[in-house]
Amino acid sequence: MKIIWTFTLLMIPGVVSSMRVTGYSGGGVIISCKYDEKHTENEKYFCKGPWSDCTDQIKTNEKNKWVKKDRFSLFDDRSSAVFRVTIRDLSEEDSGTYFCGIKIFGLDSFTKVNLKVITDQPIRTVRGYSGGNVIINFKYEKKHKNHVKYICKSGADQCFPVISTKRGSEWKHDRRFSVHEDRSAGLLRVFIRELNENDSGEYKIIVSVSEDYSFFSKFNLNIKKDDCVKSISLSAAAGRSVNISCKYPQSHSSDVKFLCWRSGADLCAEETSVNESRRWRSEGKIQLYDDREERLLTGSISHVTEQHSEYWCGVQSDGGHKSFITRVLINLTGSPLIVSLVLLLVLIIAGLSLLFLCKKRQSPGADSSSQTGPGKHEVVSPTGCDYEEIKDSHKPLPTNPSDSSDVLYATAQLPTNPSDSSACVYATVQKAAGDSQCFITSAEDLNYAAVNFHKQSDCPDSVSVRNNQDYSEYAAVNHLSA
Repeated sequence: MKIIWTFTLLMIPGVVSSMRVTGYSGGGVIISCKYDEKHTENEKYFCKGPWSDCTDQIKTNEKNKWVKKDRFSLFDDRSSAVFRVTIRDLSEEDSGTYFCGIKIFGLDSFTKVNLKVITDQPIRTVRGYSGGNVIINFKYEKKHKNHVKYICKSGADQCFPVISTKRGSEWKHDRRFSVHEDRSAGLLRVFIRELNENDSGEYKIIVSVSEDYSFFSKFNLNIKKDDCVKSISLSAAAGRSVNISCKYPQSHSSDVKFLCWRSGADLCAEETSVNESRRWRSEGKIQLYDDREERLLTGSISHVTEQHSEYWCGVQSDGGHKSFITRVLINLTGSPLIVSLVLLLVLIIAGLSLLFLCKKRQSPGADSSSQTGPGKHEVVSPTGCDYEEIKDSHKPLPTNPSDSSDVLYATAQLPTNPSDSSACVYATVQKAAGDSQCFITSAEDLNYAAVNFHKQSDCPDSVSVRNNQDYSEYAAVNHLSA
């Protein structure tokens, strides 16, 4: 009966249509089958084989609901008069002829589908770690470079879009997801940051070829917790070198390790990798060393700058995806040139200050000063006398006025030769006799230090303490040769 109706329908233009669909082993295809709106309530089915002997793979009478059978799913969108069929886990045996059919009493409507499955990479599992990042690389044929690609996470019944891209040569961001397409290389990169356990699940990277069909590759993302440090912070002077050290899980011992620099939207601008144990690998400003027994990646980054302040340690699996495990932040402490200039400036200022003080000490009469009040004090003229260093030297006063301690003095330096007249030196201060003179009864009233006077013609022969003298205070005076 199907043969007769097939011949009849082929005579009616627009009733029978066909499409060519390409899929990849391990992935899947999504086929859209349109139908007349008057058949929205009719049963929909998808079968394989020649029309005379087409075997149903899946069918449904449900509307707006996914129906599953083995590797096939069917969703009837009656509001758009389209039903979609998804085939997962493709293999070369799935290649062949299929039909999208509408069950009509005595006369089915159908669309012919020619499916070709190309051998591709097998299904893979991507491992990531809580708090880290992951990059998944997806290769496609260059004939699909102008087609829209997007990634989605599979839910209970369907795939919910996460992010899509229409233009290449730039990163597109949506919350924690980013995609970048290199159309010249036929490469789509998917970046997921700040991973958590809820990110685990099945994902699809879908290429929308036309309104009629799309194909996809899928991967399972498995997020685990580990004992590795999530972030480390190091300090280094600008232009200098800094050493790094990152732990990684035992399961990645045999995988390639890498260290890369992140710059803004460019997630891994400069990268150096090492794939041998206990052998140094140098590339650019980065040196790496992988000790697989200790599960430790160590290295050195030279000539650090403000622009190169964020790096990531990670592992790369055979499947091509990368897991970023530890974030390395470098805090700059300043340029060596600036530090040297500042130090040189400080030394220059210190030297100038020292030179100024030396010249000030050698200048005659530079620091001598005196204040007098009417009827209060009588002091030695500062002319020709130099003063410096003040040292307080109190001594207790005797209780007997007739005691020789009536001579009030501080430490004095006398010349070794009494006949030397090159300087007039006073070692004592005499209290004048008489009741009219002031009696000093407390040591706090006196402040004397070493007193040396320069010999000049106008130096007085004695120093007297007048009546009602409140206090006497002398600075240390150097004995200078005439």
